[in-house]
Amino acid sequence: MQLEDVFVATILIGLMLVTGKQIRNHIRTFRRFYIPSSLIGGILALFLGEQVLGRAAGRIAGEDATLADGVWPERILEIWSAAPGLLISVVFAGLFLGKTLPKPAQIWKRAGPMVMHGQTLAWGQYVIGIGLTVLLLTPIWSTDPMAGALIEIGFEGGHGTAAGLSGTFRELGFEDGADLALAIATIGVVAGVLLGTILINWGVARNHIPEPDEPDENNDDTGEHDSREKTRPPSRYRDRSIEPLSIHLGLIGLSIAIGWLILRALVFLESELLVPMGWPELMRHIPLFPLAMIGGFIVQLGITRVGAERHIDRRLVNRVSGAALDLLIVAAMATLSLAALGNHFWPFLLLCTAGIGWNLFGLLVLAPKMFPENWMQNGLANFGQGMGMTVVGLLLVRMSDPQDKTGAMNAFGYKQLLFEPIVGGGLFTAASLPLIAQYGPLPVLAGVSVVMLAWLILGLKQIGLPEKDG
Repeated sequence: MQLEDVFVATILIGLMLVTGKQIRNHIRTFRRFYIPSSLIGGILALFLGEQVLGRAAGRIAGEDATLADGVWPERILEIWSAAPGLLISVVFAGLFLGKTLPKPAQIWKRAGPMVMHGQTLAWGQYVIGIGLTVLLLTPIWSTDPMAGALIEIGFEGGHGTAAGLSGTFRELGFEDGADLALAIATIGVVAGVLLGTILINWGVARNHIPEPDEPDENNDDTGEHDSREKTRPPSRYRDRSIEPLSIHLGLIGLSIAIGWLILRALVFLESELLVPMGWPELMRHIPLFPLAMIGGFIVQLGITRVGAERHIDRRLVNRVSGAALDLLIVAAMATLSLAALGNHFWPFLLLCTAGIGWNLFGLLVLAPKMFPENWMQNGLANFGQGMGMTVVGLLLVRMSDPQDKTGAMNAFGYKQLLFEPIVGGGLFTAASLPLIAQYGPLPVLAGVSVVMLAWLILGLKQIGLPEKDG
């Protein structure tokens, strides 16, 4: 792999992003349903590759056609295939940098129902997915049992998590799983926005929510750069000896390095202490990105302890993370295997249908019982995240409660601090694949069922929440 190839591959992704943005600007449907420009650019790159354009050219003009292999050289596709596994660590390393880190008791007080409902939905996706795999997918289509984790990886985790786990899928012998997870993530984003819009209109008609203001179609900020996070004002500190972007890139790099050291330590301890006693090797299959998130938490904690918060600009961290996520999505979608989808079409369809059904059940049946008030707006936040990661959850909150009169936006932001470290791309999301591979689906199904039921009972009984005044 030559350095100039990496440079060219990055430029081509940038061109796809710009083209995707222009397509989005000129096609109202994409703007209306908040389809990200990166997703449009990634799908365009996929169409220009060997699997679509190349195959069409081959059929029309024969294998000697100029575009029989698409427009992308093989060396570019190799770089794009490797990029998501690296960029996802940048995204997760920045999750806590620049944030105020409240105490767990404070988070629970402000967002307890949101946490319990969101955790129930996330663990339920494992229950539904693994149960469906055990009962139907493996017996009928011989689908790999690890497919049971695809709903949570694709819907809750999103494109970044799905792409970041491609190496784990490959190491565990289920290479098609990464392509299926990416496709499920794409379905989740589209279905989440479409169904969310329908549900908001239904909620207005049934007086579950007041009629919200019209969404601002010129507001393209549907990513991580938003007011749901409790952040400090932009830093006014300026050190003329170094560019602020450089110091923030250094902090993200430090976070990743700490995560790498933690991962290597865990792998060493497991291999030296546990494996000789018969413990299966799990940690070597865990990717770096969830540990990079912990590294970012440690860096932010250290910065807070020494009183250097003024040096960190959360908005700048978000810009870096957002750029990495955009590049990641284009690269992952451009290298998506359509053959894998064809080989697993019915399992893919059933997993998507079951996942959507569970999320609808979580909103329409569980949310009214688990949220003491404003169940529709709060439930839509978790429904959106459960369908298409944090972005869609944020979008649906903005659409249903644009003035944040219910406090759902703040609760949703607080919830992430007790949510993302575990599921939705966290430690268990990464560990679920090696756990299923090592122990089989039934023990994992039993475990996730217990956890889901525990969160469900907590939510239904509102255990641990402070009494309301008056």
